[in-house]
Amino acid sequence: MRCKPIDMFRKDIFIFRLFFTLMMVASVAVQVHAQDAVYTDTIYEKSWMQKTVERLDSLMDHPLLKTSQLAMMVYDLTADSVVYTHNERQLMRPASTMKVITAVAALDRLGSNHRFRTTMRIDGSIRDSVLHGNITFKGSLDPMFSSVDMQKFVAYLQNKGIKTVDGDAIADKSMKDTLRFGEGWCWDDDNPVLDPLLVDGKDGFVDKFRTVWLAGKASGKGTTAVSHGLCDVMKPMMKDSENLYAEAVFYQLAASVAAGRPATARHARAAIREVVKKMGKSPENYRFADGSGLSLYNYVSAELLTSFLRYAYGKKEIYKHLEQLLPIAGKDGTLKKRMRKSPCEGNVRAKTGTLTGIISLAGYCTASNGHKLAFTIINQGVLTNKPARDFQDQVCGVLCSQ
Repeated sequence: MRCKPIDMFRKDIFIFRLFFTLMMVASVAVQVHAQDAVYTDTIYEKSWMQKTVERLDSLMDHPLLKTSQLAMMVYDLTADSVVYTHNERQLMRPASTMKVITAVAALDRLGSNHRFRTTMRIDGSIRDSVLHGNITFKGSLDPMFSSVDMQKFVAYLQNKGIKTVDGDAIADKSMKDTLRFGEGWCWDDDNPVLDPLLVDGKDGFVDKFRTVWLAGKASGKGTTAVSHGLCDVMKPMMKDSENLYAEAVFYQLAASVAAGRPATARHARAAIREVVKKMGKSPENYRFADGSGLSLYNYVSAELLTSFLRYAYGKKEIYKHLEQLLPIAGKDGTLKKRMRKSPCEGNVRAKTGTLTGIISLAGYCTASNGHKLAFTIINQGVLTNKPARDFQDQVCGVLCSQ
């Protein structure tokens, strides 16, 4: 009976030790959980995504946006997820970022090996150095056909022993319709002429031929066909935003749909709409007027432009060409003087756009976390260009910075 209190005492000690042990285990578990939570929160607070969103949110208080409209979308191509949006579905005029749509559609439908051809055909016979017949030129709206190329045609005739032509020089312009300007172009702009036969970017092909022919300065073997590659044409179109070159590509798209008939803007729009369908979107929700972005009738969204960039990125053959064609921040093209001495220099590759009241930018960059991003920024209703460009450069700075 004397041992009973001792047994009870031991039992109490055992229970106390068990309780203490359980409390210690629970305490450690809570501490570990708390440490994990703190660690997770710390990582999340320092994540690139959160910092980027917060910085972009702060830009939404920019004074520029109090009197103008903004549409913007940033997409993480590596993670395949949206980073940031602001009025991304709002329809706006794209200005020259329309050229991104034209370029992607052309690379997708025509392929990078497609060529613009200008040909010369001789009809009749040659007797005593006289061509008794006609010379017919057929063009495809090649914006790169030059006076040097014309000399190659003349050299061919001279090498055939032709000194006089008893016939006509005929310009075959059946490649496209007779419209010389695009739908929705302003009459007071410096608009390119949409003529299938161009020399040095201007019409008057036959007159130029006669001038070179009479000068008699051509040399070399000569040829009856001159051609230039699609990517060669698209380089000045994208780097320097040459509108004529963009419209030339636009009408090559049109010709691919017209199938031998005179190509029209309607045919080119059909080709672009087909690409929009491939992306799973409804083309009737947008309006495509021309290939350069000169038209005031183009209406697209930041989401659609970003979708074109995403589509191109997903097609290796398209992306490898498009990436090389885009202006590089601080290095060349229309971005040569922008974003210098910043994380964007040499990183941002994007197409610029400028119309009265509109500044736009659409392209790619690599974020500090190594992810590839596609982005579109459209500022509409701006009275001067510089504040909008500065705003866009700030956005790019956020995307590229640590």
